[in-house]
Amino acid sequence: MESPPSSFSTLRSYLRALAQTPSRFAHRAPSVSSSYEELSWVKSLSGSNMHKSLRWYDLIGLGIGGMVGAGVFVTTGRASRLYAGPAILISYAIAGLCALLSAFCYTEFAVHMPVAGGSFSFLRITFGEFAAFLTGANLIMEYVMSNAAVARGFTSYLSAAIGIPTAKWRFTAAALPKGFNEIDLLAVAVVLTVTLIICYSTRESSILNMILTTLHILFIIFVVLMGFWKGDWNNFTRPMNPNSPSGFFPYGPSGVFNGAAMVYFSYIGYDAVSTMAEEVRYPIKDIPIGVTGSVIIVTILYCLMAASMSMLLPYDMIDVEAPFAAAFNGRWEWVSKVIGVGASFGILTSLLVAMMGQARYMCVIGRSSVVPPWFARVHSKTSTPLNASAFLGIFTAAIALFTDLNILLNLISIGTLFVYYMVANAVIYRRYVVIGTTKPWPILSFLCLLTLTSLLFTLSWHFAPSGSSKSFLLGLCIGLATAITLIFRHTVPQVRKPEFWGVPFMPWLPSISIFMNIFLLGSLDGPSYVRFGFFSGLAVLVYVLYSVHASFDAEAEGFLGVKNGEIIRESTESEEDPNHKV
Repeated sequence: MESPPSSFSTLRSYLRALAQTPSRFAHRAPSVSSSYEELSWVKSLSGSNMHKSLRWYDLIGLGIGGMVGAGVFVTTGRASRLYAGPAILISYAIAGLCALLSAFCYTEFAVHMPVAGGSFSFLRITFGEFAAFLTGANLIMEYVMSNAAVARGFTSYLSAAIGIPTAKWRFTAAALPKGFNEIDLLAVAVVLTVTLIICYSTRESSILNMILTTLHILFIIFVVLMGFWKGDWNNFTRPMNPNSPSGFFPYGPSGVFNGAAMVYFSYIGYDAVSTMAEEVRYPIKDIPIGVTGSVIIVTILYCLMAASMSMLLPYDMIDVEAPFAAAFNGRWEWVSKVIGVGASFGILTSLLVAMMGQARYMCVIGRSSVVPPWFARVHSKTSTPLNASAFLGIFTAAIALFTDLNILLNLISIGTLFVYYMVANAVIYRRYVVIGTTKPWPILSFLCLLTLTSLLFTLSWHFAPSGSSKSFLLGLCIGLATAITLIFRHTVPQVRKPEFWGVPFMPWLPSISIFMNIFLLGSLDGPSYVRFGFFSGLAVLVYVLYSVHASFDAEAEGFLGVKNGEIIRESTESEEDPNHKV
């Protein structure tokens, strides 16, 4: 039987396809693939396979490298000075717990389905093509913007470390508008160099990351030891200004949680490890150790750094922009230089891991045909997603060349938190729903009620006036969320049990993760939501004008789970297929 003509073969064909957009959207948007398909013929669309060369210690190194960037050297001071005081130590522990819950959700999916797509693949087999594309597109843009910001930040930190003003590394183009006129060639050089490395080999990239991460950790340990050696334990409870609130919790529990919301962004990056799942030698063992182990180690490092900074200075004397460097200025200038060098290594590791992650996201999105399949190709010699790596590397370098750091920083974070929220929902949904066998409405109703309750708590936290009424409202929201989860736990049976590794205490831990991610989303500023709305709208436009028609054509040609006119649906039996096992 002859295949129908492509929607893009002629202008007439494309216009005819656009006229059929509503029906095509209704058909393709909710379409899901199965984990068996993702691990077999969908994976084969890349041509060559990625080499399985990574072990658990590589994943721990990649996780630490992806999380511990230069951001912690800034975020810690701001959160301590403005919100938590010396209790910033507790804030980091709370944020680490939230990160660990999200890491559990990622780990269950990555062990069950070790492919390079990370959250895109997880959402595609759960909520369908459109939800996966919308979140994946936002996440790609988040990665590109974040990496461009990190690259420009490298110029600033390196300048501070070697004593050369940042302006010496950049030149101004008078013809360009302000904010886009400071040309940073060093940032471009760093991005392109990292791009060449990740195109060459995953194994060598991991070794380089391990070396840089080790050096960075040594710098962090040095800073921590200096803080404990030169610091004063009295600074944990005594501010410099007697009029400032005193004690270990100067701003109370609310300050600790507000501080946790701010420092949580220092943990963003562990999700990139899940995109390496296709290259892990023993996924069942290595992925849980690598993902959760890296989050635990980073939490310990962050708590030690927070304690060290709190000992060096009273919280009301901490510099919000450069807390560690400023704490040593005037007393041990050479330590400030060391901190600059250490932060530079942290920037390089976070950039390396993030750029590896973004390329693998784009590779798997290409496998789904919602972007050109050219992005899905894996090079036969390097066994890396060469096309996706090169394209996104050049795109990132172009943005880093022109765009001011402050503009970029307003555009990041919300997409990543939104994906964490979606993955936590997806873990619960897949445990309780088998498509074509069980009804999804009880589970969707629970997830919607939990989201609404979490949203009400977040709005009350930020906008309700202080007092007993606010405390009552917050307590009511927590009580409602607990009751909803308890009722769901005892009335809706699980239909899937993870064969290899699963999130414990289902559905409690993913529900807490949903609650906390909504709370953290509520802590973001207005420009972040404007960015999210803009890029989400742009993603919908791309999907309607291109992606839905490309995937419709791919389905008609038999590339998206359709054979002989019948959609291949996932069932509980597919979980038992011997070819599906890791």
